[in-house]
Amino acid sequence: MAEKKLHPSVEKFKLFVKEHPELVKDVRSGKHTWQELYEDWYLLGEEDTRWNSDQESSKQADTNDDQKTDFMATLLGSLKKMDANQMQVYVQNISQALAAIQGVIGNFQGGGTDGKSSGASNNPPPNPFGFRKD
Repeated sequence: MAEKKLHPSVEKFKLFVKEHPELVKDVRSGKHTWQELYEDWYLLGEEDTRWNSDQESSKQADTNDDQKTDFMATLLGSLKKMDANQMQVYVQNISQALAAIQGVIGNFQGGGTDGKSSGASNNPPPNPFGFRKD
């Protein structure tokens, strides 16, 4: 079978993609399609800032990873320095505060322990369809 010769612009685009391997990663991850990239390359050209921004964004991602690991190291270091007894006191205080807030909310919702609301909950509601025998 005879090989089909590609259009010269497609050949140039293939060379361009070989120079920018991050485009292959973008297509494989689903960020872009080959058609979109080809159209952008054809309209914008090889010198457009879009092609450089992909390289810069990968560098920024590397620096973000470094910052995340620095943050985790700082967090773990501060956890090692904490006093367990002091943390226990803080947790107990927070627990008591939450219990107080739940009590106040329960009183506003009518779930209090006064005699009226507890007595009413024991009696079933009247039947709305009270049929009588004739």
